[in-house]
Parts: sequence; C-alpha cells; structure tokens
Amino acid sequence: MSALSVTKRFGILTAGGDCPGLNAAIRGVCRAAHDRYDMEIIGIAKGFKGLIDEDTKVLRPDDFSGILTRGGTILGSSREKPFGPTDKDEPASEKVSAIVDTYSKLKLDCLVVIGGNGTNTTGSKLSREGLNIIGLPKTIDNDIVGTDRTFGFHSALAIGTEAIDRLHSTAQSHSRVIVIELMGNKAGWLALYAGIAGGGDVILLPEIPYDIRVIGQHLEKRTKSGKTFSIVVVAEGAMSVDEAEMDKKDRKKYRNETGPSAAYRIAREINEETGMETRATVLGYMQRGGIPSSSDRVLATCLGTAAVELLAAGKYGRMVALTGNDITSVDLSVPEGKVKNVPTNHYMIDTAKAVGTCVGA
Repeated sequence: MSALSVTKRFGILTAGGDCPGLNAAIRGVCRAAHDRYDMEIIGIAKGFKGLIDEDTKVLRPDDFSGILTRGGTILGSSREKPFGPTDKDEPASEKVSAIVDTYSKLKLDCLVVIGGNGTNTTGSKLSREGLNIIGLPKTIDNDIVGTDRTFGFHSALAIGTEAIDRLHSTAQSHSRVIVIELMGNKAGWLALYAGIAGGGDVILLPEIPYDIRVIGQHLEKRTKSGKTFSIVVVAEGAMSVDEAEMDKKDRKKYRNETGPSAAYRIAREINEETGMETRATVLGYMQRGGIPSSSDRVLATCLGTAAVELLAAGKYGRMVALTGNDITSVDLSVPEGKVKNVPTNHYMIDTAKAVGTCVGA
C-alpha cells in the first residue's frame, strides 16, 4: 500500500548545462515518487522550453529504469531563460505566461527543477508566480549558495585531476610550462580542488586577481631549483589585477583582443614575462560529459529522494541541499541570483600555499 502524499501529480525537468548525475537524480526522484507514494510523473523535455512548447510525456518505470550510470539527461536540456528574453520577438512575459498555462493544463501539484544557479533562480521566480516548485542543485562549478556540494562537481573534479596528471608527463618530457584551463567562470572551486589534487604548481582563480610578475618569479624560482617543467591550472574566469580594475565592457573587449580564453592569454603572458616555452590546453566540455562518479551517483540519488519527501509533505518553494553530512533543504530564495565564491581565506587556498603552490598574488 502506498504512503499518503499531498502531491499527486508533478512535473520534472532538467535545465542549463548538462553534467554527470542528472539521470541519477531523475531516477532518485521518480523511483521514490512512484514506488513509495504512487505519484504521477510528467517528464518535461528541454528544460523550461518544454513547458513553453508543451513538450511533455507521462514517465513510467521503464523510462527511468537503468539510467543511474548514464551521462547526460533523458529529459534533454536547454538554456531557456523565461524571465530574460532570449530573442527579440518573444518577450519574457509571454514565456512566463506560457509556463503558468502549461502547468495549469497539466494539472500539476508541483514542478521539480534540476539545475544550477539559473535554474533554481528561475524556479524561485516561478514560485512567486504562484507555482509550487522544488529545486535540486547540480553543477560542476559547485557554486550554488545553500548547499555544501552540488552533484556533478565530484565527477568533473576526477576528470580535471586526470587531465592534469596526464599533462605532467608531457610537460616533463618537453621541459615546458603547460597551462590547463578548467571550467569556473565566476567561482574557482573546480580549479582549486583539481589543482591541489593534481599537484599544480600555479592555481589561478576568479576570486584572486593574479599578478603575472608574481607567477613569473615563482616559475623562475622552480627552474633555478632544478625543476624543468611547471603546470599552471586556471579557472576560465581567472583575471589579472589589471582586468579586475576594468568594467565589464572593457574587460570583454580586452579579452576578445588578447586571446580566445584564459589559458591562452595566460600562456602568452607567461612566455612574455619569462621567455619559457609555454603551451595551453582547454579541457572544455570533457569536464561535463560521461558517466557520474560513485560519489555523484549517491549524492544525486539522496537529493532526489529527499525532494520526494518534500513533495509528499507539500513543502514547496524549497531546494534540497547537502549540509555537512546531512541532506536538508533551504528556501528557494537562498540561492536566487547568487554565486558561492571561494572565500579568499578558505583553508584550501592556505593548503595550496603550504605545499608551495602559487596562487598569483
């Protein structure tokens, strides 16, 4: 006999960039909702775009069986932002109205949104439009306020660390400086953790503007001590002290003129500062693809089943979260419009410095 639930019928979507663990989260939500509470589940394709276009289907056990280890998302995704126009022809207000109408037509008691900062922010705004929303935090950047860790981060960390490990042998063979760029536009969690795990000699984060002279001195000191190569790990949003003083428009112009990404700009700067042979590598979408790690499978499943308990209790307007060793939840307003940056006094930064890693300042 199924347990009693306030929620009888809900929709579920994945939005924003893909990451490992999305299917594990979908499975966690759907299995618990179906098996424990006999809820009816409506899958929504391609994120919020599926609500606008009414691209939905009833999800049955066969749909969410065997997906725990699969990368990507069976629901598809998009970066549709209904509260901000994505083209000139259709105002955001019409998209929001379409979402509210579809929610009503489907007779949903709640909508479960799985995504990062943008997705949970949209979820919070939709809750103010009268929709019942529950959010799940995913992103390889680990930058969502309100949760200690997001699923997807651990998998990307493993991929980034392996890439750094592989670059060591090439850098050593050719006596080069190799700059590797990891994702992290506004927050440097991934670069920091992977840099420490992979033994990076320099780690550059968006939160700590770098001085190329400091980096050059560090690399030259390594050379004088007999080290024939160096690995520089940079987050894609890393910036120099000069860039940090620019406004957004000038910084964008500068970056367009000086290189396609942070790794190439910094590699050029290192070469100009030290004369050392320097190469750049951008890991790119490799970080987001493939199967989730065991840790992310567990976290995504736990967050998914916890979301179902909120559904059953009718506790809407919440985002499930990891707090310490406990699965909890926070109000959806907590992560809205925010980024969880690496504090400049974080113990991991001190750890990096303690083992001789330069952070550029």
